[in-house]
Amino acid sequence: MKALHFATTAAAMLLAASLSAAPLAAQASTWTIDSAHSGVGFQIKHLGVSTVRGSFSGVNGTVVWDDKNPASSHVDAVIDAKTVSTGQEKRDEHLKSPDFFDVDKYPTLKFHSTSVKHAGDGKLQIIGDLTLGGQTKPVTLDVDGPAAPQKGMGGKTVSGFSATGTLSRAAFNFGQKYAPPMLGDDVKFTIDLEVGK
Repeated sequence: MKALHFATTAAAMLLAASLSAAPLAAQASTWTIDSAHSGVGFQIKHLGVSTVRGSFSGVNGTVVWDDKNPASSHVDAVIDAKTVSTGQEKRDEHLKSPDFFDVDKYPTLKFHSTSVKHAGDGKLQIIGDLTLGGQTKPVTLDVDGPAAPQKGMGGKTVSGFSATGTLSRAAFNFGQKYAPPMLGDDVKFTIDLEVGK
C-alpha cells in the first residue's frame, strides 16, 4: 500500500512538473532568416561632403525569440561579403579587395548577440559581437520589433525586425588606407530581417 501511495505521489509530481515546464518551453521559438526578404544597408561620408550608400543582400541565420523573457533570446547571422553593392561596379570591386573587405580571405561577416533587452515603446536593444575582416568587436543595435506574426506564403508564420547602429572603422582596422577625411570613420547601418518558422 505504501509502495502504491509512493508511486502515485511520484507520478503526480512528475505530471505537475511537466505541466509547469511546458509553458516555459513554449515561450522560446526558433525563426530562420529569409535571405530573399532581408538585407543590410550602410552609409559613409566621402570627403566630408557627400554620403555613399551600399548594401549586402546575402543574409542568413537564426533568431531565437522568447517573448516572455527577451534576455534569453539570441541572434546569429552571417552576411555574404561578396554581395556588397554600391551601384558602381569599379567601387564594388575595390570594396571586395584587400583594401577593404578582402572577400577572398574573409568571405563573410558574422554577428552573434550577447545581450537582448527591452528598450521601451516596442523597441529592443541588442548587443553582440561583429566579426569583420578578422576583427571581432562589440556593436549595439537599436531594434524595432518583432513585428506581429502573420501567415506567409506556403503556410509559414513570418515576423520581422528592423535595426540601426553605427560602427567605427578604426575599431575594426577596416580600410585604414583611406582615413578621414577621405572616408568617414563612422559607418551607419540598417538591418531589415524577415524571419519565418
